[in-house]
Amino acid sequence: MIVFPAVDILGGRCVQLVQGRRDTATIYGDPLQCAESWLSQGAEALHIVNLDGAFGSSKLNAEKITDLITRTGVQTQLGGGIRSLDDARSWLDCGVDRVILSTFAADDPDCLTILSDEYGSDRIMAGVDAMAGEMVTHGWEKPAGNFLEWADLFIKKGAGSLLYTNVSVEGLCRGIDPKPIRELLSVVSVPVVVAGGITSVADITLLREADAAGVVLGSALYSGKITLREALEAAG
Repeated sequence: MIVFPAVDILGGRCVQLVQGRRDTATIYGDPLQCAESWLSQGAEALHIVNLDGAFGSSKLNAEKITDLITRTGVQTQLGGGIRSLDDARSWLDCGVDRVILSTFAADDPDCLTILSDEYGSDRIMAGVDAMAGEMVTHGWEKPAGNFLEWADLFIKKGAGSLLYTNVSVEGLCRGIDPKPIRELLSVVSVPVVVAGGITSVADITLLREADAAGVVLGSALYSGKITLREALEAAG
């Protein structure tokens, strides 16, 4: 199971948010320095989020992110504000291994088919952001229906993997809710990376045993509630 330290970028700085709210940002410094720190501790992949993109300014941070991808040279998956085919193509062309499409995929599921045909399904990840069993889009503000049905649709349209985020526990550092994760993993045929609430070795062990393909570590990692070494050992 792959451990993806999160490098969330807002205003050119690496930050962590609580429940996706901009006003909760804790600043951790330069994104490249944060990324290199995690890599020096054993990480082999990064989860990058262009938060300015998620808040409506997709072109902000592009230079920093491109530089980070080029200089680290590790496996990367990137999301945040990808709202068009051109947005997705530009990131894929600059070297991102996998783009994460959430609101765009919900608004236009055929985008997954188009991009999968062009770049290969393994480079196209659909974001399944859920709260109380319901998919939420547009900055986690718009309910969109049963998250399992959306996951099935995304796979049928060409997504080669899924990023499942439990919005209810995201950023709180209080642990995961295993029930919806198990439900999702039991019905899908593609790799699933899990985010949201992952705080402890026990959380990671549970996800590994449930056959999750990866975990994203954000607030718990940056706040020191879990170390990267502990996470990597638990991930096996």
